[in-house]
Amino acid sequence: MEGFKYQNRRDFLKYFMGTSAVLAGFPAMSKEMLAARDIERLTILYTNDVHSRIEPFPANDPKFANLGGFARRAAVIEQVRKENDNILLLDAGDIFQGTPYFNLFHGELEYKLMSTMQYDATTIGNHDFDLGIDNLIRQMPHAGFSFINCNYDFSNTDLKGKIAPYKIFSKRGIKIGVLGYGIELEGLVDKKMYGDTVYQNPVAIANATAKLLKQDLGCDYVIALSHLGYDFPEKKISDKSMAPLSENIDLIIGGHTHTFLEHPVKMANRAGKEVFVTQVGWAGIWLGKLDVYFSYNKKKISHNSDNRKI
Repeated sequence: MEGFKYQNRRDFLKYFMGTSAVLAGFPAMSKEMLAARDIERLTILYTNDVHSRIEPFPANDPKFANLGGFARRAAVIEQVRKENDNILLLDAGDIFQGTPYFNLFHGELEYKLMSTMQYDATTIGNHDFDLGIDNLIRQMPHAGFSFINCNYDFSNTDLKGKIAPYKIFSKRGIKIGVLGYGIELEGLVDKKMYGDTVYQNPVAIANATAKLLKQDLGCDYVIALSHLGYDFPEKKISDKSMAPLSENIDLIIGGHTHTFLEHPVKMANRAGKEVFVTQVGWAGIWLGKLDVYFSYNKKKISHNSDNRKI
């Protein structure tokens, strides 16, 4: 896909809706090898901070020439699905804001195209409030995926009941629990845009939710969709500081700081068990990919990651 160009919006839409581009495959075990070893592979694909980047960056962009764009991502996802259809496609927030497409369509286009790509879930980023709660609610019917957050209390807003604290997905018998949490909005977002949404410290509530998912509801793997940011110089909760305080979370897919991580960072949680933290920059320039292999008894046995430019 490197250097892909289109001449006009008609070509772009034709490409997006109908093209099945031939792309370099991701390294993976063959289906025959998996069957022989009685191993199941779950492929987790993920994005963060897409910021309404519908089209690729222009050819004259000094840093990201011809990179990103929804059509390119859709083609990569289509190719991955051909290699393994046991996929979970996730996003860590800030889908909105950044190009004239958002100014014109207010997020409708982003949600419709992500639904076409068969996203499973997203969490809420601070920029997703940029046109207020009312706009979020107006755009939600265009989304064929779940909205997940456990540390924003929406009880006194019109979002009450529209965003779940977690969701469980079953993929070929593997039970995956997905929870979400976000950054403190006060001082970051205009109060009138998030209204009476109450921020709660994510550590305790995320751990309680993860415990519910893994220990009480029997999830084999637990993913946190985080919009806290990877790291901050000041004493502020981030994915990097959250991971050692966490428990029962296997993977943190982050956003907010636009951090490009070639591979998930392995850390130890408060029980001394491994937790991986990942993030793939912004604007859809990269697509994150993590293969998780499970043995016959659904015990996780290994990871294989391949985050890459698209």
